[in-house]
Amino acid sequence: MKAITLKAIGIWLLILVAAILNGLVRDGILTPLIGPAPALPLSGVTLSLFIFLITWLLIPTLGMHPATVYISVGLFWVALTLSFEYLFGYFVAGKSWDEIIEVLNVTDGNLFIIAVLATAVAPWLTAKMRGIISSADRDA
Repeated sequence: MKAITLKAIGIWLLILVAAILNGLVRDGILTPLIGPAPALPLSGVTLSLFIFLITWLLIPTLGMHPATVYISVGLFWVALTLSFEYLFGYFVAGKSWDEIIEVLNVTDGNLFIIAVLATAVAPWLTAKMRGIISSADRDA
């Protein structure tokens, strides 16, 4: 397995830990304090910010690559995220497939889809902002 793949998985694992901690804070502190209706969307925004922060800090470890590499990393992270969400939810948490799909429903205030979109674009956007996209692809 290439070094960049292992590093990308490592960064994603840190994002996963942040997501789990974010959920624990939402359920243990925010929901009792402000209620579930505001806590759920606030948690989605917070998670998105954590995704960008972690990516901003660690994207240089991947090195300088063409934009397509960072786009691929984002799509890879989305695949890992959705796989984890569905497989963990079903096989470990014992949720039904319908319950798991509900995390993508924004009508009840769940902004998980925003976090998924942040996961998709964070590698490319932060690499572009930090100037580590290969010069041949800077305009991509």
